[in-house]
Amino acid sequence: MRLQISTRLAIFAALELTARENHQLSVADIGKKYGASSHHLAKVMHVMGRAGLVRAVRGAGGGYRFAGNPRRTTLLDVVQLFEDVSSVEKDIGTADATPEGHALQAILNEIDAISRATLGSVTIATMHKLLDRPGASRLCSKSAPGRDRTLRRA
Repeated sequence: MRLQISTRLAIFAALELTARENHQLSVADIGKKYGASSHHLAKVMHVMGRAGLVRAVRGAGGGYRFAGNPRRTTLLDVVQLFEDVSSVEKDIGTADATPEGHALQAILNEIDAISRATLGSVTIATMHKLLDRPGASRLCSKSAPGRDRTLRRA
């Protein structure tokens, strides 16, 4: 499953904010760690704020705080803010109207359902536990060439 950059940034921001629950972090602080532009990350944080996952703190030393419960907020809660995670039968041609096309669509719908179930079962707190495991930096060492998918914890 591929996630948009905005979705990945939202997950990373949630992880950063929950790792430092007694502090507020600026968009620049989070963006610097993940190599994201402040402008793009500000848009992501705005969406998360409207959803009630983060709260903006204004003024000197302001920034963002996580407003949700890390033990109840799932990856699906974050992902569905930016991605369409519904299984929708897409008719892209005559071949899809065949029995083979229907069978293929049924398999793809099942894959979508499994992805939704997995994302819905992993909480932000679970992600922190995963990151705290020994060797967590090697979790995604088999990433595609030229792609850095290593999870990092500050």
